[in-house]
Amino acid sequence: MFKHLKTKPYLIAEIGINHNGSIKNAKKLIDLAKKYDFDAVKFQKRNPEISTPEDQKGLLRETPWGRLTYLQYKKKIELSEKDYFEINNYCKEKKIDWFASAWDVESQVFLQNFNCKYNKVASAMLTNMPLLEVIAAEKKHTLISTGISSFHDLEKCVNIFKKKKCKYTLLHCVSIYPAPEENLNLLMINFLKKKFRCDVGYSGHESSVSPTVLAYFLGATVIERHITLDRSMWGTDQASSLAEEGIKSLTSIIFKIPKILGKETIKKTKRESAIIKKFKYW
Repeated sequence: MFKHLKTKPYLIAEIGINHNGSIKNAKKLIDLAKKYDFDAVKFQKRNPEISTPEDQKGLLRETPWGRLTYLQYKKKIELSEKDYFEINNYCKEKKIDWFASAWDVESQVFLQNFNCKYNKVASAMLTNMPLLEVIAAEKKHTLISTGISSFHDLEKCVNIFKKKKCKYTLLHCVSIYPAPEENLNLLMINFLKKKFRCDVGYSGHESSVSPTVLAYFLGATVIERHITLDRSMWGTDQASSLAEEGIKSLTSIIFKIPKILGKETIKKTKRESAIIKKFKYW
């Protein structure tokens, strides 16, 4: 029943856009993930001209950089292609994996410049068939988040990867930022395993730590959590991310679970033997 808990899940620190367009912040977040022994960091790569819906490009919003159109804002928080080459070198130096979810075909083609371990399909891109075709054609192990989708949407996506013979892992996900605990529906982890007969992980957007630990107990082989330098920072994902205290709590619990579970055998310890002497009168 608990065999999967003998192996630590693959831990992904989702940096996403929490760097707010700053390579300096991106590196600080990589350092934070490395400090707490995450296996990988993940970014989001976009060409805002392509991936921003036309009816939203001109909408105005208040930002830390002043009043900008939505398109201007999206460009402001996007790391440059030069930044990604710097991230690639920095992650090699720090000995931590990195990869990114592409939000358009051009961005996915750009990511082919790097020897990343995984591809990633963001929940919002799960019905973007042209993008899925390009990703699956690479035949690189792909992590697929399942938020904002119907079961029919998910089947269509999975069928593309099966057709291309591209290995995939589904990540159960509820795309609310932050996600209330009562909406997390973690039993979907077992359902997805049975239905698709594949490895299943969990991409969490809750503010707390305990549901992610529960997801691990339910069999999640991959755990992805957004991380931030400060949950009060500007940005749509900051409040659903873990800051250092939460990161430390999550990893410390997950890493000690195998030790706590022990083995399915009765073994009297030396300390127990010493204690029994206090009580044994026969």
